[in-house]
Amino acid sequence: MADTTSTKAAVKKDSGGETLAIKRVIEGRTAQLLYATGIICSLFHLWVNTIGIMPEIQRNAVHYSFMLFIGFLQYPMLKRHARETLPIDYFLAILSFATGLYLVFFEDALHMRNEVPIMADLIAAGLAIVLLMEITRRTTGLLIPCLAAIFLFYGLGGGQYLDGLWHFPGVTVQRMLYRMYFAPDGIFGTIATISSTFVFLFVLFASFLIKSGAGEFIIKLAMASMGRTIGGPAKMAVFASGFMGSVSGSAVANTVGTGSITIPMMKKTGFPSKFAGGVEAAASTGGQLMPPIMGAGAFIMSQWTQIPYLTIVGVAFIPAIMYFVSVAFFVHLRAKKLGIKPIPEKDIPRIGQVMKEGWNFFIPIGALMGLLMYGFTPTFAACGGIAAIVVSSWLNPKTRMSGRDIMDALASGGQNMVTTGVILLCSGIVVGVVLMVGMGIKFSMLITMIAGNSLMLTIVMVAIASLVLGMGLPVTASYIVLAVLAAPAMQMLGTSLIAAHMLIFWYSQDANVTPPVCLAAYSASGISGSKPLETGFESWKIAKGLYIIPLLFCYTPILFEGPLWQVAETVITATAGLFCFAVFFEGFNTYALNIGQRLLYAGTATLLLWPDMRLHAAGAALLIVMMLRERSVFRKQAFEAV
Repeated sequence: MADTTSTKAAVKKDSGGETLAIKRVIEGRTAQLLYATGIICSLFHLWVNTIGIMPEIQRNAVHYSFMLFIGFLQYPMLKRHARETLPIDYFLAILSFATGLYLVFFEDALHMRNEVPIMADLIAAGLAIVLLMEITRRTTGLLIPCLAAIFLFYGLGGGQYLDGLWHFPGVTVQRMLYRMYFAPDGIFGTIATISSTFVFLFVLFASFLIKSGAGEFIIKLAMASMGRTIGGPAKMAVFASGFMGSVSGSAVANTVGTGSITIPMMKKTGFPSKFAGGVEAAASTGGQLMPPIMGAGAFIMSQWTQIPYLTIVGVAFIPAIMYFVSVAFFVHLRAKKLGIKPIPEKDIPRIGQVMKEGWNFFIPIGALMGLLMYGFTPTFAACGGIAAIVVSSWLNPKTRMSGRDIMDALASGGQNMVTTGVILLCSGIVVGVVLMVGMGIKFSMLITMIAGNSLMLTIVMVAIASLVLGMGLPVTASYIVLAVLAAPAMQMLGTSLIAAHMLIFWYSQDANVTPPVCLAAYSASGISGSKPLETGFESWKIAKGLYIIPLLFCYTPILFEGPLWQVAETVITATAGLFCFAVFFEGFNTYALNIGQRLLYAGTATLLLWPDMRLHAAGAALLIVMMLRERSVFRKQAFEAV
């Protein structure tokens, strides 16, 4: 029988991960079971990442068990079953939990047999793959499991039907199952390690921070800081989304969370619905680029490149700020164009009062960054940050976390991890096959053959590939696939390791704001009441920095790969160039511009962004001349009007 205690429950869109999936809102015994499982899951991950001693592959197998157990109870098999938990869901949840634990209990027996699997091992491995692909289908759709199935088919013998570079004779089913289940480059390999350590703990960190009231504090702080400026509500959305996104690590969750407050405020002050939704989607997407968390990408990048996590977030900070500044340029120009006034003074909270009510929220962020800078691992820093959230909340009566609040944060942390967790685990299948057959080298050779020695053409191909992949893959999966396949090709052409991975990471975000599939924009349109596709095109325009700034990674020293004065010069001129591009797209600066003036701004932007200091000087001089002329014309028009 179905769980009758949950049949009256409503259905909602899941915005806790990287996708919008149908998620049950469960009541009764199943809700209690999920609540308890979420708490146990979080406690296990805290234990195993601090004082616990457990082999890596076994820890990842337990992580798999928790993610799938929670997932099968949270996400329905079909939409028509979304209001009830079926017996098959309970069966699959229990089976998946047992499948993960099988490795924990029987891995040593396999080693004693000199790595020769028996039938029970192969059955467990096969079930693990099938169950993982099914829960991934439930949470993210068909594309990721289909992609995994295609790679498995290729590795099992499908490659023998291809000629030339892509020919591969195939391996036996037994070998494939062994590599996917027991080997360190399969389901429980590197990607699962990232999921069960860095990513889980920072998702839990975000859960504690939000439960303690940080979300409301960030909104108030943004209003107090930006409310008095032109286009204040929209700039507030940019400010708040940057802070919230740096914690939540999900563009969709960020859009839904902050957008429910900022979008109505933007509309109320006079911004069009599609622009309000576009601003929120573009700003929320930038949240995944903002240190210290940066979604799951920073951890994956650190693990693969062996570049310290602190180094990655350090060099990522300035480009992320530039992105948010570029979004703010569009907001400022549109507000001037529409004649939108700042928020009324009576509606703006005093920044002193806001800081008084939430000053303690800076303690856990400071503790997190301090531990990282002192040399502790990201996992230890995240655990220390979680403890700091609880302790610091007790310092302020308005944010004090009770025992129930702590339990709620533990439960929501485990539950909110499911979507991201299963994406990473299923991506392990793709990565495992790629490594097994040497596909990464082949793909890099193919890009090199097509692009020749042109780095720009290679970047264009990566951008197109990221957009195509992003139409069906969440950003983390898109980054993983492209990093495996395309990063070596970029390095062959002279791009540094961190620049190649950072460019791919940025471009993997573009599907959130690029039609026809742009989940962040579509989520924002649901709140703003605008047409989804119109909101998507608006967000695509506003997020132009997402496409332009990564080019600087490969052609300039902006990632601190040169003298500091060159880094500073690049940042200043590139920011001015982004402003010129915003003026070009908006067709307005001091006053409405004609087509010739807009093209002049586009040319100036190109000069300021081109990696040549002589062109930077020419572009800066041209910009100054245009700005002075516009001011003169504006003053003359104002005098004549009087």
